[in-house]
Amino acid sequence: MPADTSPMPRKPLPPPPAVPTAVGGRLAGLRPEPGVHKPDPLLVMDDVTRAFGGLAAVRVDHLEVQRGTITALIGPNGAGKTTLFNVISGFDRAGGGRWSFDGQPLAGRPAHKVARRGLVRTFQLTRTLARLSVLENMLLAATGQRGERVVTALLRPMWRGQEREIVGRADELLERFRLARLRDDYAGTLSGGQRKLLELARALMARPVMVLLDEPMAGVNPALTQSLLGHITQLRDEGLTVCFVEHDMDVVMGISDWVAVMADGRLVAEGPPYTIGRNTAVVDAYLGKRHDEPGATA
Repeated sequence: MPADTSPMPRKPLPPPPAVPTAVGGRLAGLRPEPGVHKPDPLLVMDDVTRAFGGLAAVRVDHLEVQRGTITALIGPNGAGKTTLFNVISGFDRAGGGRWSFDGQPLAGRPAHKVARRGLVRTFQLTRTLARLSVLENMLLAATGQRGERVVTALLRPMWRGQEREIVGRADELLERFRLARLRDDYAGTLSGGQRKLLELARALMARPVMVLLDEPMAGVNPALTQSLLGHITQLRDEGLTVCFVEHDMDVVMGISDWVAVMADGRLVAEGPPYTIGRNTAVVDAYLGKRHDEPGATA
């Protein structure tokens, strides 16, 4: 029996929102091509590389993330998305290249100094401190706490007021993310979706300018997915910049202002969500070269 050479079936990407968001309008008119310059980029990367042995996991020539928008970073498994997040957030060391955040160079800075600049991240596998309460997890994320210093730790009047303020901010965020009733529970007792909400709320304790979300919907049940999506778009509407890795294309098309596509460590495509499904480089990245079915145009 001859081998089956019929084209691989391709599920069409879901359509983008009918009406573009106002912030997405800032990107209107840009050419949908890799490395395109943005009007007001917050994060800029040039010649960023990371290799493991002989495998080049990241080889990004140029990528800009527009301030005040939601940018999706997509690509097949092994494309280098999480590795790129690790490098620019200081959790991994780059092999080469440079990147800047709000005009300030970040290359070579450790994760805690990157976070102090206003660039924070979450992880695909949530990293809550299971034997601490939900509130204690939140309090640990607050920066600049005077009570953490050796000299002032024993002088409670010097940091008591600040501690009350931090607890108040934590309670406001827990209320916002509908975790207030779990305030005193151990973080290890939360469901997967609740831990995702806690990690996002905890990231906001650092008062970030930009958040990197690594697969925020992974392991989240449908009942909490819409809640998470609402929180992410609200962050954008409040002026934060969001860049997230995601495999669910309904999510990508539903909330993104811009989409960047990686494959084999390289940036292969960029553009508004509605252009991505028609881009042959994106189809090649996900399905290989066999995309000659009718309608697969560039």
